[in-house]
Amino acid sequence: MIKRVINIIVALLGGTLGYALAEFIVRSKMFAIKSTFLLYSIYGVMVLLGAGLFYLMTPFISDKVKRLIDNIDDYVVKQPKDSLVVGALGIIFGIIIALLLSVPITMLNLPSILEPLKSIVTVLLYVVFVSLGYRLSMKYKDDIFNFFNRKKATTESEYVKTEASNLQNKREEGEVSAKLLDTSVLIDGRIQQIAETGFIEGDVIVPNFVLEELQIIADSADDLKRERGRRGLDIVNSLRNSKKIKFRNSRRDYDDTTEVDIKLLKFATETGATIVTNDFNLNKLAVVQGIKVLNINDLANSVKTVVIPGEKMIVNIVKEGKEKDQGLAYLDDGTMIVIEEGKHLIGEKVQVVVSTVLQTAAGKMIFTKLVD
Repeated sequence: MIKRVINIIVALLGGTLGYALAEFIVRSKMFAIKSTFLLYSIYGVMVLLGAGLFYLMTPFISDKVKRLIDNIDDYVVKQPKDSLVVGALGIIFGIIIALLLSVPITMLNLPSILEPLKSIVTVLLYVVFVSLGYRLSMKYKDDIFNFFNRKKATTESEYVKTEASNLQNKREEGEVSAKLLDTSVLIDGRIQQIAETGFIEGDVIVPNFVLEELQIIADSADDLKRERGRRGLDIVNSLRNSKKIKFRNSRRDYDDTTEVDIKLLKFATETGATIVTNDFNLNKLAVVQGIKVLNINDLANSVKTVVIPGEKMIVNIVKEGKEKDQGLAYLDDGTMIVIEEGKHLIGEKVQVVVSTVLQTAAGKMIFTKLVD
């Protein structure tokens, strides 16, 4: 397919050159052409001749062009994205310079026989300055990066100082501390419902380095990780668009570490923000450093239904248990209920009485007996 396209382009190029040559012959008045038929014949013959000759050359040209395209593709793939951006800027700059220089040339009044020189010189200008722009931009790309990084660092530094000052002032004035969300709590998703019910007060902050970690997870080759990352990004968008939440994105970052948890701890230390997480290790680190932390799992365990031995309830037995003749049911919050002698009543609603409540690392289990 590519070769066919190249063949057509080469033939059209040959026809165009044939037409240009015919135009040159007619304008130069090398021959006395008095017949209109002869005039059109010259144009037609030269166009067909140019297209035909170039088409015959296409097997050689197309292979060269295809090889060139493949080489360019390989080169582009191997180059870092930032280098490609700098190279593209250099090419654009070269095109602008060539355009400015070619305008006066195209306005020159030359004899008709020298008119093609203007086009040739213009093409050469574009080739030279585009090549020069690319080469110079790639040669000095490190200097260009350093220049923009210094500008960015200055802007970021001013932004960080202002943000830290604002948050500290709010804390000193007795306002509620901002809530700093980590990756785990965004992937979990329950923070959205909790925040919208009004239980989370103050600004809700998601730093850029947390968004970057979510993006890396969302781009993962693993299907489960990719789904979790995308869910986290969806939760961020929902928080941003919610009218009940004071959502803020922060550009604050720390170049001395790549660990997101360490960055969160530094952020919270400097601004007085409260970390909201589901991560057990981050929770422990925050407590050790005296940083206030809210754990969604702790909140969920705190609001589970409280039952006491001797209390009666109606449950729906959904499946059999591990032990003989046991049936299993569940509360609305997911708490497992074990019903002794309930296996034969699967699919039915029965009244039971609580005999024991067992709290384990995995959660709470309620053991019951059927009411006679």
